[in-house]
Amino acid sequence: MLPDKKEHAKIKSRLHPRNKNRERYDFKELLESCPDLKPFMILNKYDDQSIDFADPKAVKMLNKALLMHYYGLSEWDIPENYLCPPIPGRADYIHHIADLLCRSNFGEMPKGEKITCLDVGVGANCIYPIIGRTEYGWSFIGTDIDPIALASANKIIEFNPTLKGGVECRLQASSKDYFYGVFTREERVDMTVCNPPFHASAEDAQAASKRKVNNLNEKKVKTPTLNFGGQQNELWCEGGEGRFLKTMISESKKFGKSCFWFSSLVSKQSNLKLVNKVLQELGAEKVEVIPMGQGNKTSRIVAWTFLNTEEQKEWKETRWK
Repeated sequence: MLPDKKEHAKIKSRLHPRNKNRERYDFKELLESCPDLKPFMILNKYDDQSIDFADPKAVKMLNKALLMHYYGLSEWDIPENYLCPPIPGRADYIHHIADLLCRSNFGEMPKGEKITCLDVGVGANCIYPIIGRTEYGWSFIGTDIDPIALASANKIIEFNPTLKGGVECRLQASSKDYFYGVFTREERVDMTVCNPPFHASAEDAQAASKRKVNNLNEKKVKTPTLNFGGQQNELWCEGGEGRFLKTMISESKKFGKSCFWFSSLVSKQSNLKLVNKVLQELGAEKVEVIPMGQGNKTSRIVAWTFLNTEEQKEWKETRWK
């Protein structure tokens, strides 16, 4: 006998209104766009079509199907054990940043290749450039400290005409820097995006993944396989998210006239106090905290600018008109 079926909302109301993944996954449509998904299809305990979300190969193939179906990619792949991020959450970040640009531009959405976004930590998956390029036509500079990740991102760009010519990847030679070495003060970018490493150690990352996989799988496991993958620099860094953000914000001050909006995800609510304190000390002209939510998970974007009112006006008149 099937368990009582949960009533699922047709719309994921916590996602951004322009997010293509607000409705429940239509696996029939996804299979038409990506037949490679078929071997991973299962019937869940409610007899509905689904995948095993505790299986990293299934999650990776679902991501590929979503990117092919909603974002027009012809090919997408990542090396084994590299981060396979949830598409809906990443799309929300891009849409919220687009809204921020719109609010900064008298309600007119800046679109097209003249708008440039710097993705700090583009990763092997190249997700932010894929979504931002497809949705708004922006140009992207993607940076990373991992040559293998950049090679993967470049392969994705090469195989997809919508990305080719609009996304440039740069190797960050120093793991201690965020903008130095990959970006000059003479260059101009309209915004930055970043998904910081969340954990402070490999042990923290492993414990968190164990909890996550056990929540997805009724059979408890002692040594979980990360269903979303992730290399060391993608999942943890010394000092965790708080130290990462503090260092990045401090360095951003030195490039304060080269970017309109700096931004980053902040997963831990407790880190907001530190972020606001550092930004206040550095004299940020404006700071915005933008809430985001996906399912039961709550997160937020912090965006800041060092441009004063006159500099912002000149920026909009020379770059956004």
